[in-house]
Amino acid sequence: MYEALYLFLATGLVSMSAALSAGALNKLPEEQRPAFMQTPNGVVAVVMLGNLAALTLIGALAYGIRHMSWWIPLSCVFITFPVIHIVVIQRVLGDMKALLLMSPLVVASIVALWYFW
Repeated sequence: MYEALYLFLATGLVSMSAALSAGALNKLPEEQRPAFMQTPNGVVAVVMLGNLAALTLIGALAYGIRHMSWWIPLSCVFITFPVIHIVVIQRVLGDMKALLLMSPLVVASIVALWYFW
């Protein structure tokens, strides 16, 4: 059970952080967006990374519900992951750095969820 918990916590936190960072970047006004997002392709890349992270979060939630009690994954998705992202990750890294750091980890999370399912 602990392996499932560790995998869920790692993949869920990374996915939630990337999805929330992408959402925050998309909500910025045009003049406050990073230089990367000044082109239409940059905006599309951020949206696609956010969507990939959100789908990975759904996969992590399904994995957690399947391998653990249902209340553990739900409480983490609605309370723990957003709080950790807002209080720690967003303040330390900022949205753009958090998205760039978490994106490769989201891809690794997909592989880990696929392998250990």
